[in-house]
Amino acid sequence: MEGTASLIWIVLFLPLIGSLVQALFGGSVVAKMGAAKGKRVMGTLAVLPIAVAFAIGAFLTLQLSQQEVGARSHVVTLFDWINIASLRVPFELVVDPLSMTMVLIITGIGALIHLYATGYMADDQEYPRFFTYLNLFVASMLILVLGNNLGLMFIGWEGVGLCSYLLIGFWYRDIENAKAANKAFIVNRIGDWGLTLGMFLLFAVIVANVDKMQLPEGETRWLSYDVILPNIVRIIEAQPAIATAIALLFFVGACGKSAQFPLYFWLPDAMAGPTPVSALIHAATMVTSGIVILNRMHVIFEVSEVASAVVAMVGAFTALFAAVIAFGQTDIKKVLAYSTVSQLGFMFIGCGVGGYWTGMFHVTTHAFFKALLFLGSGAVIYAMAHNQDMRNYGNLRKYLPITFATMFIGFIAIAGLAVPPGFGFAGFYSKEAILGYALANEHASIGVLNLGYYAGVLGLLVAGLTACYMTRMTWLTFFGKEERWRAIPAVEHGHHDDHHVAHAHHAHDHGPDTHGFFYTDEELAAQPHEHEHHHELDETHTPKEVPPSMWIPLAVLAVPSAIGGFLLYRNHAFEKWLQPEPLPVLGEMSGHPEHLNLLMLSIAAAFSGLIVGLLVYRKGLPKSEGWEMGKWATWRKLAANQFGYDRFLVRSSTEGGGEVANMVWKYIDVGIIDKIVNGVGVAVSKVGMLFGAFQTGYVRSYALMMLFGVTGFLGYIVYTMIRVGGGQ
Repeated sequence: MEGTASLIWIVLFLPLIGSLVQALFGGSVVAKMGAAKGKRVMGTLAVLPIAVAFAIGAFLTLQLSQQEVGARSHVVTLFDWINIASLRVPFELVVDPLSMTMVLIITGIGALIHLYATGYMADDQEYPRFFTYLNLFVASMLILVLGNNLGLMFIGWEGVGLCSYLLIGFWYRDIENAKAANKAFIVNRIGDWGLTLGMFLLFAVIVANVDKMQLPEGETRWLSYDVILPNIVRIIEAQPAIATAIALLFFVGACGKSAQFPLYFWLPDAMAGPTPVSALIHAATMVTSGIVILNRMHVIFEVSEVASAVVAMVGAFTALFAAVIAFGQTDIKKVLAYSTVSQLGFMFIGCGVGGYWTGMFHVTTHAFFKALLFLGSGAVIYAMAHNQDMRNYGNLRKYLPITFATMFIGFIAIAGLAVPPGFGFAGFYSKEAILGYALANEHASIGVLNLGYYAGVLGLLVAGLTACYMTRMTWLTFFGKEERWRAIPAVEHGHHDDHHVAHAHHAHDHGPDTHGFFYTDEELAAQPHEHEHHHELDETHTPKEVPPSMWIPLAVLAVPSAIGGFLLYRNHAFEKWLQPEPLPVLGEMSGHPEHLNLLMLSIAAAFSGLIVGLLVYRKGLPKSEGWEMGKWATWRKLAANQFGYDRFLVRSSTEGGGEVANMVWKYIDVGIIDKIVNGVGVAVSKVGMLFGAFQTGYVRSYALMMLFGVTGFLGYIVYTMIRVGGGQ
């Protein structure tokens, strides 16, 4: 397969080329061909590279699956990137089960999201710019998962960070969107700090122990996975503290990208970007990066029980914390955002307890149903005049039958609903696998305390909460007899027209800018249309099903969301694909806890959540969750505000940082540095003034000073001669 494996370069370069085409030619094509036709052309050119990359990836995966287990890893090198005396870092890709699993998720789900976006973004004036970023996002994620060394992985890691910033802040003229993009970028820098230190420490340990590594003569690819992973265990097994430090630093990086506590709080705000961006970030790209890196470097985590216990417990706490917060959200996308944070916690539980393949299994099934749910929520928002508040929904299954049917499948999948003897939709199987490993093994332990088991117990609780808050979202959106937007009075359009006409009289002074940024004259002139199109929901509104370019991806995603988990779980297909042999350190691990009927516990947890949700929301929106926040329960108000965590961090980092900066300025800059600098200046000035007193400009004064000087000099000579003579 060596020759065939080189096709992976095409997979990587296709979205890169697509991004360049959009950036270089998109604007001119739309301008010359007209908005409608030009956008169709550029939309096709955006979808095509990702779809072709998926087809090639599927072909390579099929070829790889037909090889012997020990031969399923191929390194393909294009050129040397860095080559110095003691270090070589090639531009090399790896084709193996982990990388190809991610390639199929990124390009397969990504292609559907791109297709969906051609309809969702059809009215946006900066259509080519959007697809420039979206194609680049896919390319960056592919570099991250395909790179065979830490250097290339880091390029992809930073690339997805940059693209997330560009896409979350795509509508950057709204100050809130710009703030959300900044928050995502800055919080991820904290995670990147940990990842970078982990890479440096790992590199230092490897270079310091070269004599213990079984390498060919002259091998200097110290950052390549095929050099690190087979040799690192024999080095760090005798240094558990070093192994723990490396693992925890990599985990800090994973917490940033994969939104785990305490660095989760950027992800909900990422909903400021267009819905296709939310789907791509949550389902197929950025947030899965942490799980990928833990799976790639799993041998290091196998050596450290302490680091593994930390991973499992942080994942369990994040899953619980985010699930509770989801109950306080009224924005449909925010509910799904916190569900992503919670589901990522499940994935980290799996990786923490040693079931690394289960974490990736949930990444895969989650990609199916979360892409479906996010795109479905986008369809709802699109149909509801871009209003995202579920309190304005109700009975939408009547108007959006396709969206409802597909999203209901996604709801069953994420809720983990199943019937004995254990048939369910996608999410049920991957959650079951994670909980099985958590409750059956003792790897994630500190001393005699098996924290992995407690993580599994919390996971069962979160499974019930997930079913409950997803029932809340589904019933408030699609069920009930009450169409709550009918209570919104119709708005007089003339008011808005007058408002914008008033602006038109001031060519260069647009007055108060509610978006936080000033628009150009042309952009301001276009605002009435955009306002009417995006923001007006009232009693006269009649929701309509979305166009085929938006519902076809929903229909496609509904299929794997329904049966994908069963097919991958049957006969241990996914486990044998990703982890066909025992782990190098932990060996064989059990996924079936003794003395526990996990199947019935999982089914009971999911149906308990469903039943509680139906009891509360079957009749529609309760008054205790309506527009009057005073009627909300205290815990729900706290959940709506993330229990104050986000506000505390933002205020402490901005206001607190400002106070620290003021103190530094006042006591160090002004109190010390300025005084030293000013003191030196004053001293020099005083000395100058002293010598300046002798600079009168009169010749007689200078002659007198010369006389004094000569006299003094002669006196010194006479004194010296007398002293020398006396000495003789």
